[in-house]
Amino acid sequence: MTTIAFETTDLPIIGAPMAGGTTTPELTAAVSRAGGFPFVAGGYLSAEALAPLVERMRETTETFGVNLFAPNPVPVDRGAFDAFTSAFEPVAADHGVAIDPEPVEDDDHYDEKVDYLVAHPVPLVSMTFNIPTAEVVDRLHSVSTQVVATVTSTEEARTAADHGVDALIVQGPRAGGHSGTADPTRSIEDRATVDLVKDVLAEVALPVAAGGGVDSPESVEELLQAGASAVVVGTLLLLSDEAGTAPTHRAALQSEDFNETQLTRAFTGRPARALVNDFVKKFDPIAVDAYPAVHHLTKSFRAQAKNNDDPQGLHLWAGTGYRSAQTGSAETIVKELGARFARS
Repeated sequence: MTTIAFETTDLPIIGAPMAGGTTTPELTAAVSRAGGFPFVAGGYLSAEALAPLVERMRETTETFGVNLFAPNPVPVDRGAFDAFTSAFEPVAADHGVAIDPEPVEDDDHYDEKVDYLVAHPVPLVSMTFNIPTAEVVDRLHSVSTQVVATVTSTEEARTAADHGVDALIVQGPRAGGHSGTADPTRSIEDRATVDLVKDVLAEVALPVAAGGGVDSPESVEELLQAGASAVVVGTLLLLSDEAGTAPTHRAALQSEDFNETQLTRAFTGRPARALVNDFVKKFDPIAVDAYPAVHHLTKSFRAQAKNNDDPQGLHLWAGTGYRSAQTGSAETIVKELGARFARS
């Protein structure tokens, strides 16, 4: 079996690619210094914006990955979308935000970013939101780039294996932020990541990294003992010095006012785990499967909530282990998580 790039670092810890500015160059550098595997978060970026982040990563380490959002268009139910928009529009107006009621679709510049990564090869590329096609896998393989698919079920794992990927990132439903599911319309049942890892490994003979609900070295140990080669951490790094987490988000993670997380489609139209705030309470019951249309619809409102230091209107992404998030350097956090599992 081929050795995967994330299996070659000193520690079996992967820094999750948290798109939207949370995973900064400083954060990836800190993960690398600690001996973990860093990911450049390519989501929400054009190829032109991604390029300097990749080049800066090359200056830091030769062992890293780039994560992309794979297109996964879901036909927008216009009636349901319009109903959601009608409920959202007066709330946005009360906050001085004008919205465009027409659904906006895009592919997150996916083809252009794949073209860039074929022209400027990196050690590893991972995909989330959908399984990469066999054609894309072959193109990346042609420049000696390993390809990893994020999966959330055994069915997705089998499909990814059939498409020729080199490894899997198994994401449990307790992970913070967006679910990487290839079927964003499905109901995602709550279960421990370790059980999902065991199910996937029983079906597919590929190296596996795993994440979701990780809150301690004991969680790391459990996943490694279940057969994972590495463990992905994201929420535990949100309060680190190097993370680009907004001050409002940081404060909410440490506040007693927010005491639960929930998978919700309210913010973007795709299931994502966040702290439960007023926005979730109001809009989750009428949320629709319409990513990225809902993402674009609510984007300006969420940006203003961030600027106004309003945690009740902001997408406060968080996994179930958020109470274990620590302040301080990400380098120290990663070392403390993975030190006892250092590879000899």
